Amino acid sequence: MKRLWLFNQITSELNRLEKELERLVYTDYPILQESSVHLLAAGGKRLRPAFTLLAGKFYNCPFERLLPVAMALELIHMATLVHDDVVDDSLTRRGRSTVKAEWGNIISVTTGDYLFAKSLELIASINHPEVSRILAEVSIEMCQGEIQQIKASFDVRQNLKQYYYRIKRKTALLISASCRLGGLVAEAPKRQVWALGAYGHSLGMAFQIIDDILDLTAKQSELGKPIGGDMRQGIMTLPMIEALNLLQGAKRERLEYLLGKQVKSEAEVEEGICMVKESGAVEASMGWVDAYIGKAKMHLQELPEVATRKALAELADFIKERTY
Repeated sequence: MKRLWLFNQITSELNRLEKELERLVYTDYPILQESSVHLLAAGGKRLRPAFTLLAGKFYNCPFERLLPVAMALELIHMATLVHDDVVDDSLTRRGRSTVKAEWGNIISVTTGDYLFAKSLELIASINHPEVSRILAEVSIEMCQGEIQQIKASFDVRQNLKQYYYRIKRKTALLISASCRLGGLVAEAPKRQVWALGAYGHSLGMAFQIIDDILDLTAKQSELGKPIGGDMRQGIMTLPMIEALNLLQGAKRERLEYLLGKQVKSEAEVEEGICMVKESGAVEASMGWVDAYIGKAKMHLQELPEVATRKALAELADFIKERTY
């Protein structure tokens, strides 16, 4: 699995976490075992557990105390991905076939439920009253964000407020919780726990905006899935909203038509992508990324000035510059 060099401080911990995840998802039911291992083998950046481990490292928290939280966060994330692939009818992710493509919708949904149940098992073992409450609240809001996204499909009248409501719940809340819970379990001062969560929130918002930009601008070989997926599914992302705000007259009307059309040809998807890119919307969206990255780094100033803080600042820069 491709590991970010920014996680050099926690390489051994992430390797141990990977082995523990494999052990935890083991089951005697062959199909469920195969689908779970398939999802694990697809890898990913393991950003959420890494944030938890780095947050705990500020306060020299033992790995064994952080491990159940880090694993629970990754399992929740994985469960949402496998469910998303069913909703989005996705056949590839990270350059590999999805669980849906290999086993179909029923096994996919069951695998997601299984992983989420395993996360609950871990959460129950954590001896901290706030952890279960925070993760329950985040899980509820993530579901609300997904429902909002489904309801708003192909609606070209969406505004920035609605977009930010969705991506906060879709991405930022879980990344924020990953940072916050690492500090909480490590018994960090209350204000610093807040600062970790605020850093994670800003970084999560930037991360999702970059995701939405890459869906229009990335190379498919690097992204690991076809570009233009959001446009096909009618998901209004920041570059699309910005493009509608920037275009006028016949061009705006044409883009509205393309974005609102529920069944698009590949030529229409390509046309829509070109219109968004040529409007200057990508550059406008990157301005929002810069703002969120700046806020994330500002919150880091409240944390102890150790090597971990530098790593988190560099990670914020990576989020902006990444191509996958």
